[in-house]
Amino acid sequence: MFIGHFAPAFIAAAAFSRGPKLGTYFIAAQLVDWAFFTLAIVGVEKMRIVPGITAMNPLDLYFMPYTHSLAGTAAWALGFGIVIALWHRDSLAGLLGALVVASHWLLDWLTHRPDLTFAGAGEAYGLGLWNFPEIAIPLELGITLFAFAFYMRRSRGPAAQPVLLLAVLLVMQAVNWFGPEPGAANVFFYLQALVAFAIPTALAVWVGRNRYFTQRGGLAAASL
Repeated sequence: MFIGHFAPAFIAAAAFSRGPKLGTYFIAAQLVDWAFFTLAIVGVEKMRIVPGITAMNPLDLYFMPYTHSLAGTAAWALGFGIVIALWHRDSLAGLLGALVVASHWLLDWLTHRPDLTFAGAGEAYGLGLWNFPEIAIPLELGITLFAFAFYMRRSRGPAAQPVLLLAVLLVMQAVNWFGPEPGAANVFFYLQALVAFAIPTALAVWVGRNRYFTQRGGLAAASL
């Protein structure tokens, strides 16, 4: 799953207008992938390309205990939530940030082959929807479009920026699904992945600065 990870970010930003802006939640949504590819660059976590390992992509994510185990994801979520709670002086903002980070494991569980563990070793889990494109594609598009519509309905402001963000997400997802497969898992590939996370996150920062949320009585409040 790629753009589907951003669905909880849209929902969290729209659900609590006094919390972080959309860009912060975009960081939360892919935080464990930011960490995974950074750790992969220095050889701490590992993956390889195995053509045909799933119907939709060739990624064999065979060693990622610090980011994609349930315990590892929970640790990243807790750390991120504490930072947000302290920065915004709001425990609810911290809780929402932590939940967005934690949502990554659940969404990966839906699509990954069994490569997710509870504590970094032992039995691996994954529903494997990457082997069923007829389910995985509408699921990812559906949750993303639903969350985007929820965000747009709850907020006010220029439409061009969020529409551009959505268009970029859809184009990047199309490339991810239908573009050429990577030739090797190397530093260049890992840096490409980090850039792929950075582009929509930068756009989300721009969007968040220009959206306002309607409060009771018709007053508009900026997302903090």
